[in-house]
Amino acid sequence: MDTLTRIRAFIDVVEAEGFSAAARKMGRSKALLSKYVRELEDELGALLLNRTTRQFSLTEAGHTYYRTASDILKEIDNLADLVRENNADLKGRLRISAPRTYMDDDIGHSLIDFAKAHPDLSLEILSEDRFVDLIEEGFDVAIRITKLEDSGMIARKLADFRIYVCATPEFIEKYGPLNHPNDLSNVPFIIDTNTRSHNNIRFVERDGSAFSVPVTGPIEVNSPLATLRAARAGLGVAAVPDFVARSVIESGEMLSLFDEYLPADRGIYAVYPHRRYLPAKVRTFVDFLSNWFRKRD
Repeated sequence: MDTLTRIRAFIDVVEAEGFSAAARKMGRSKALLSKYVRELEDELGALLLNRTTRQFSLTEAGHTYYRTASDILKEIDNLADLVRENNADLKGRLRISAPRTYMDDDIGHSLIDFAKAHPDLSLEILSEDRFVDLIEEGFDVAIRITKLEDSGMIARKLADFRIYVCATPEFIEKYGPLNHPNDLSNVPFIIDTNTRSHNNIRFVERDGSAFSVPVTGPIEVNSPLATLRAARAGLGVAAVPDFVARSVIESGEMLSLFDEYLPADRGIYAVYPHRRYLPAKVRTFVDFLSNWFRKRD
């Protein structure tokens, strides 16, 4: 019996949180999995799992071994995928993290189109507005709408992204004139709490220097769509993603303010962990999204 088989058995037991659950999931007997794990412990000369009739837990050595062994197995599986890439269809599961705003807008259809193009690949999509830890939480790839910062991850830009600061013509007529971003401190503002500094709107002067304008208003909500609805109702100015606000800007229902002061350092990115062998399913997914956005433009 090779060590790799024993390691896989150990990881299956840990991730299933028990021998019985792992046996059901993997279609093997509980006794066989227990034998593999015991042989691995004998080979290492260390106890990896604490076993009782009612409890199951990792030892300190088990925690250390699990983290490293999981990474090693992922690299082995990724290498196998790489070799098989040109000879087989994509199969398995792809875990994706994406902002709720992305999934709720038309651009979220990009993931549906990918699923249709690869019916043998199962997508597990977590749609929520937070930065997940891809490695710790077991995600293959994340879609992020952000100013790119050094995170130790690999990032590929899918599309440009900007924010519209906008209001209805009637609101501007009532509260205007609004000649400079600093004027926003004196008018009602609809605040999207998803943004990192939601009570401060970031701008750039013509000389390139950055500055922030503090804002307050009658509504704070963690949804760009709700933010836009409130602004369309005349309750205040809103800072809204371009893919959410573009249609009402183009129709003239909303007016875009201070375009020349808005930063142009953000984008929509696909982000994934740095691995020696990038899984074929991740590479195919990122390539698909890149082409999808290119055709959309």
